[in-house]
Amino acid sequence: MLIDTHSHVYLSDFENDRDEMIDRAKEKGVNKILLPNIDLASINELNILCNPSNPMFKGMMGLHPGSVNKNYKKDLVRIKEELFNGNYCAVGEIGIDLYWDRTFISEQIEAFKIQIDWAIELNLPIAIHARDSFSEIIKVLSLYKDTSLTGVFHCFSGSKEEMDEALSFKGFMLGIGGVLTFKNSGLDKIIDAAPIDRIVLETDAPYLAPVPYRGKRNEPAYIHIVAAKLAEIKGLTMEEVQDITSSNAIKLFNLDPNE
Repeated sequence: MLIDTHSHVYLSDFENDRDEMIDRAKEKGVNKILLPNIDLASINELNILCNPSNPMFKGMMGLHPGSVNKNYKKDLVRIKEELFNGNYCAVGEIGIDLYWDRTFISEQIEAFKIQIDWAIELNLPIAIHARDSFSEIIKVLSLYKDTSLTGVFHCFSGSKEEMDEALSFKGFMLGIGGVLTFKNSGLDKIIDAAPIDRIVLETDAPYLAPVPYRGKRNEPAYIHIVAAKLAEIKGLTMEEVQDITSSNAIKLFNLDPNE
């Protein structure tokens, strides 16, 4: 069993072959795909996939930092309504993104804190987006270090020091995807020192496809490539990596192992 803990397969990138994409994932042993929300426009498409008749998909609800603007409080009203009345496994994708634009940094930080508070209230983990903002993320999380907050550092690709700092937060895990297979990323050396019981697998599909598909559309079936690379780094069998990372995901996101 493999669990893709972060995938956006509800996006239009998959509208022409979504059923075939799902079949390919199943053929590679993927039996659960977690879908983080982006903004108000993505809620409906996400929920179409996450329905009781299809236990393969489980949704998260949150406002992506890249979608935070001067109207973020209005958007959060809708996000909160959906989160508190829906059936979601996490609050996400939330965080801070300073790669594209720093215009709304204060709004991003405030939106991040508001959604963390919701996660604590609902006893849900958070899926953290931290692009060019690791120190800012840590500064916010430090305010919650003595709380019940748990979560995952989505698409972790930081330094050894950043990994140690991230894992100093009890109950947090590293989300590892296609970057692990990139030849010059150096992530393989960092992850070699990471405890295997603090790692979950993800694709971030349609983005960040692993080698040999780098530069092409990513999809959940490719998560077996990441798992194989992790097995090689850790000196484990593919089955051991599947079992451990799936167990980690089930624990973190409170998933039903029988679904």
